Amino acid sequence: MIQNPKRYTITAALPYTNGPIHIGHLAGVYVPSDIYSRYLRLQGRDVLFVCGSDEHGVAISMKAKKEGITPQQVIDKYDGIIRKSFSDFGISFDNYSRTSAKIHHDTASEFFKKLYEQGDFIEEVTEQLYDAKADQFLADRFVMGTCPKCGNEEAYGDQCEKCGSTLNATDLINPKSTITGETPIMKSTKHWFLPLDRYEDFLKEWILVGHKNDWKPNVYGQVKSWIDGGLEPRAVTRDLDWGIDVPVEGAEGKKLYVWFDAPIGYISATKEWALREGKDWEPYWKDQDTKLVHFIGKDNIVFHCVIFPAMLKAEGSYILPDNVPANEFLNLEGNKLSTSKNWAVWLHEYLEEFPNQQDVLRYALTSNAPETKDNDFTWKDFQARNNNELVAIFGNFINRVVVLTNKYYDGIVPTPNELSEVDEQTLAELKAYPSVISSSIERYRFREALGEMMNVARLGNKYLADEEPWKMIKTDEERTKTQMYVALQIAAVLSSLCEPFLPFTSVKLSRMLNININNWNLEFEDWNLLPAGHQIGQAELLFSKIEDEEIQKQIDKLEATKTANKAENKVAEPQKELIQFEDFAKMDIRTGTILEAEKMPKANKLLILKVDTGIDIRTIVSGIAESFKPEDIIGKRVTILVNLAPRNLRGVESQGMILMTTNTEGKLVFVNPDTDGVGNGETIN
Repeated sequence: MIQNPKRYTITAALPYTNGPIHIGHLAGVYVPSDIYSRYLRLQGRDVLFVCGSDEHGVAISMKAKKEGITPQQVIDKYDGIIRKSFSDFGISFDNYSRTSAKIHHDTASEFFKKLYEQGDFIEEVTEQLYDAKADQFLADRFVMGTCPKCGNEEAYGDQCEKCGSTLNATDLINPKSTITGETPIMKSTKHWFLPLDRYEDFLKEWILVGHKNDWKPNVYGQVKSWIDGGLEPRAVTRDLDWGIDVPVEGAEGKKLYVWFDAPIGYISATKEWALREGKDWEPYWKDQDTKLVHFIGKDNIVFHCVIFPAMLKAEGSYILPDNVPANEFLNLEGNKLSTSKNWAVWLHEYLEEFPNQQDVLRYALTSNAPETKDNDFTWKDFQARNNNELVAIFGNFINRVVVLTNKYYDGIVPTPNELSEVDEQTLAELKAYPSVISSSIERYRFREALGEMMNVARLGNKYLADEEPWKMIKTDEERTKTQMYVALQIAAVLSSLCEPFLPFTSVKLSRMLNININNWNLEFEDWNLLPAGHQIGQAELLFSKIEDEEIQKQIDKLEATKTANKAENKVAEPQKELIQFEDFAKMDIRTGTILEAEKMPKANKLLILKVDTGIDIRTIVSGIAESFKPEDIIGKRVTILVNLAPRNLRGVESQGMILMTTNTEGKLVFVNPDTDGVGNGETIN
């Protein structure tokens, strides 16, 4: 670990521009990295926080094929959506770039050429999967098959999303092309490989020995598993039509593997920032006094802790990450988040449906962050955290302090008298919080840090509840001044300490208190964060209660998605055995109308129906009572098999059968004539 670094380079995983940002991305990467960056800036540190759109690779090509547009149109569309979402949500990047930028193409090409010229690659002709029907080699994501490690039948050629194993496409059992559905063949092609096995000793020493005690167990464990399993050469080029050209002779038609070019995007984003700001980029990547921290999700651990460090080591002039605090996955309402199945809470939609409530989502995601294990986001928990914590604890404390100050002193901070033992004790406790929260943030325990920040609000509420200034004002006005002064200091401290977690709330609270502390290292000696005589503003609600109707709307939206997915994935039952026309002609199917309906006594499933068949009015017993109320189906147009042999059911003779089917939700639906003018008794043939 670097002690007292001169500067910090903080990276957040580059999001693929094949779709918008969802809460899983936020919880795993962007909220924790933003908290860390904001905290360090409040400490007065030299911080560079970079990210950018990852615009190459198979994910983009797949999206383009699916939407019937060009890869360029895909990346331009989603880069715009993602940029706006991050900006509106308050993610405080110093630079957000894109890997389609010329500066990135140049940086990645130069990086590759240097390793190539140093002899760091192995050039090899290998057998790769090839789709003869599509006439192209299949990149990892264009292949799907059975995972050899866990048996998942929907594993991709680069990774099994069920067990998390990193794979090669040729490892899959029964591989299929996702382009045509054909079984691919093997075909020879030339590629360049980074021999990871050469870096095993270096990685063991650097991570397994050097970072045994400071890296998160989930990160350390995954890296150890990889290294213990033995590292092998990994291709850094691909047969693709979208990406950065491999910049050497004999590589026509080949592109840099996206996992080679994407992490270099952090470097090119830094160069872009430095050019814009008139700064030198190199110290942020090449000075040993710089602390480099990568924020990623667990699916990217191998690339940031094995492959990218091996690339940096091979290049020779770059620093290595001091930490890679990867988070686990966030699930949604008990199911795994899935962009392809639209099982997600999309950030741009959230911002439209919950305007000015960015901090509520930041709070909910941090409170429930999947820091060491997968966690589950539910809308009910989101509502509870807002109503029971942000509104009832934080918002309630601030509102009481500001309202009482305006009521008693016209908004002017009163001059305190001698502090009581309770006052001294409260202020001493308050003074300890910045370092307590710092300790948690420095160890990447953001959930714990947020809890401590909320404890400051709890401290304020307890102080007010115990001291009761609204009662004291009636008997001892001078004592009340001291109580309100102490409460106002707690409010002032909160305006600074909440900034990394709740930046919009911090701005609102600072405006309300008419201050701009913007500093983590608070001057507590004279307790003049809000000095006597300072004028504060009027009270405004920091948070508002979220009603059940708003939450139900979101739950219904997800249920609609679930229903749509079932419909899309529903497989029709196979055709029955062939029959002759004469067999069908024996059936007499007519249109009719239900005239009466009642429940069969002592039978949960049966309804007794009186049906006008056009021939007669007859009784039909139907097992639909669990799906329909009798009163709801009177007058319903139906289709009836009228020449079915009568059958006695619980003493009632049933003279026919109502034709039904089921919808995508598995509910019974009448098969009925929907054209006006079709009378009862018409035959269906």
